[in-house]
Amino acid sequence: RFVYILSCRIFLIQRMTTFKDLKLIDAIQSALEAQGYEKPTPIQEQAIPHVLLGKDLLGCAQTGTGKTAAFAIPILQQLATGEVTRGKKQIRTLILTPTRELATQIEDNFKEYGRNLDLRSAVIFGGVNQNNQIKRLQSGIDILVATPGRLLDLINQKYINLSHIEIFVLDEADRMLDMGFIHDVKKLLTILPKKRQTLFFSATMPDSILSLANSILTNPVKVEVTPASTTAATIQQSVYIIDKNNKNLLLLDDLKKDIDDSVLVFTRTKHGADKIVRFLEKNDVKAAAIHGNKSQNARQRALDNFKSKEIKVLVATD
Repeated sequence: RFVYILSCRIFLIQRMTTFKDLKLIDAIQSALEAQGYEKPTPIQEQAIPHVLLGKDLLGCAQTGTGKTAAFAIPILQQLATGEVTRGKKQIRTLILTPTRELATQIEDNFKEYGRNLDLRSAVIFGGVNQNNQIKRLQSGIDILVATPGRLLDLINQKYINLSHIEIFVLDEADRMLDMGFIHDVKKLLTILPKKRQTLFFSATMPDSILSLANSILTNPVKVEVTPASTTAATIQQSVYIIDKNNKNLLLLDDLKKDIDDSVLVFTRTKHGADKIVRFLEKNDVKAAAIHGNKSQNARQRALDNFKSKEIKVLVATD
């Protein structure tokens, strides 16, 4: 009796998830296609289905992982497909974030993804006159993106009512803690409706952050796309060992010889940021500084000029 063993090679083809696989409504899908979005990032792929189901979520993700779309897209879909109340729009979603620039960026994303939806959003933050922000609120909005200080201020002035909140997002919780906003966050938690969906995001998860998360989340799904305290995979890193007096000269040499693209430079102090800008401009490199001593208008102007490439270098504190 002869036994013939045939050797077979098995190929496993893993199909890449696309946004079309996430069961998004046509209005959002077409907006994403207009932005050139095809495949979700890992956190988007993992988070969106759970958020669409109304689950609380604990996300460990750094800036640059596509985190904003991971919560903005399903929030827009939930609001667009949920019950619509008659009369003036009420704030149904609150996104709390530590910095003015991030708040502006998040609201821009909501506008992009929700361009085909009858949903309104607004952003509020300190450092600018509140009148325009109040007018926007009074016109009726569905989604509010805010920093803690200005939000509490306008709540105290009776311009904001959070009793209709269905979804609450706490973004960059570890930075909230580092910047001293944790008491403001806890005040806001006493105002929000107990029955709500909560999405909690942090780049790191120390015990203090986990304690806060456990106190506000109900049976959350945990999504972690990068180990804590790691850098983004897309960043190429190198180190120069150089004495302090030659740092600016090395920077200038790199900018003039090796770097054609936009450049972001971080400094330890506000004074150091201004000093570098003066040095670069003296050497014919267009630059601007962004830090806490600058007015909000100056900060926004510096960011806009950097994005439009009117300036090559943006020098910033953390």
